[in-house]
Amino acid sequence: MLNRHARGFFTALFTPFARWLLRIGVSPDAVTVIGTAGVVAGALVFYPLGQLWWGTLFITAFIFSDVLDGIMARMQETGGRWGNFLDSTLDRVADGALFAGVAVWFFTGGGNTPIAVAAVVCLVLGMVVSYARAKAESLGFTANTGIAERAERLVSVLVVTGFTGLGLPAVVLLVTLLLLAAASLVTVIQRVVSVRRQAFAEPSPAD
Repeated sequence: MLNRHARGFFTALFTPFARWLLRIGVSPDAVTVIGTAGVVAGALVFYPLGQLWWGTLFITAFIFSDVLDGIMARMQETGGRWGNFLDSTLDRVADGALFAGVAVWFFTGGGNTPIAVAAVVCLVLGMVVSYARAKAESLGFTANTGIAERAERLVSVLVVTGFTGLGLPAVVLLVTLLLLAAASLVTVIQRVVSVRRQAFAEPSPAD
């Protein structure tokens, strides 16, 4: 979920911890599952209760498992396609829980339907962004283009949601979600156009 420079920093930071976990018998898959469970718990327990700041802190404590499990897998030289599949699948679960938690709070106690609707739209479009790439790659195309990668979506919504819990005007969260939704829609269109271009560039059977 992190860009190249940030990932390099956190790889250096977490490598000693990753090495220790492997030494005591913890597997990369276990870290992936535990990290996802922590994110889901933070999003679906704290957020619906209106604890936006504490929920964000709780989620942040687990979100870096996305880096940690990769470091461990590379050290162990295991995982491969299975690890990639598990990580990607549980990333979708975590993403969905995050936006769902925001939506539940603002549909109920938060009393702000526009924010709740925007969160649902972000959830749906975020899933389509990921699906478009996965489906394209399953067909032999590439679709890693776009302006709304997972890292940008998650960091933006986490930071703004957390500070909303500390008194940041709710309109800032609404604007952030609307921008994320627009960026996700643009990314979907970019990926569809990219795959279409690749598909029509292929030689026909007659050729």
